[in-house]
Amino acid sequence: MKITKFLCFISLLSGYSSVYSATVLYDQDFENPASFVNNAGDVNIFNDVNSLYGDQPDGFTFAQKFTVETLLVTGNQAFGTGYSDPAGTAGNYAIGMLANYQNDLLGLSFDIGTNNFLNTSIDLSSIDLSVFSGPFVPDGAIPTFEFTLFDNPFGITTTGGGTILDSIQVDAPASAKSVFDWTNVILPLDATGNTNGNVTLRIDLIDGGYGAMDNLIIAASDIAGDIGTPTQPPAAVSETTSLLLFGIGMLFPFISRRKKNYGQTRE
Repeated sequence: MKITKFLCFISLLSGYSSVYSATVLYDQDFENPASFVNNAGDVNIFNDVNSLYGDQPDGFTFAQKFTVETLLVTGNQAFGTGYSDPAGTAGNYAIGMLANYQNDLLGLSFDIGTNNFLNTSIDLSSIDLSVFSGPFVPDGAIPTFEFTLFDNPFGITTTGGGTILDSIQVDAPASAKSVFDWTNVILPLDATGNTNGNVTLRIDLIDGGYGAMDNLIIAASDIAGDIGTPTQPPAAVSETTSLLLFGIGMLFPFISRRKKNYGQTRE
């Protein structure tokens, strides 16, 4: 996680000379589901994400595979007591995904124009279900999320397929089964090489049993990590600080778990 935060600093540094240029394509805190139903254990499993959060904004459509649950963070049924969110990050609702029992996928498709990056800010946490065949998380397991950017030349609603433009894996800390322990990450996905600006972001929990996400911001920019804030140029930093951040940036490609996959395909 420290690696990702260092990358955020590098991204900020790259924008010191000019106002941030990101176009925010999607901003969702998942606080306004259209018709949440607590099916059991503070989980809505029978309504897909699109029926709860579609048309937010108008015309927006999710693609998903399998269930992708909406969790009631402030309920009182999960594990007999309800979930706990000590930091208050999630508000009332969050999105949950399975990794191993079945491979839940969530796809979001956008036209980023001529911009080089699809930048994503998101909060991630380990969490579990006490119902619907849960719990799923082995003790101490760390959820690993994978964010994959696909070329989508026909602009269709999909969970992704065809040419992979970029892919990043990131972990969230282990936590008690009923406790959210959120970590925020900013992920600069390289969109260069796309056909006509249309791309699809696939979110996939690939390990750890079960996990949650919330507070999703997606922006198109020519600056890696730029999600549209702050709206004014950051204050200048000293030459020493600039050199330190540059050094970290040079090291990052050797220690991250980014996978650049030009020309590869994935179903």
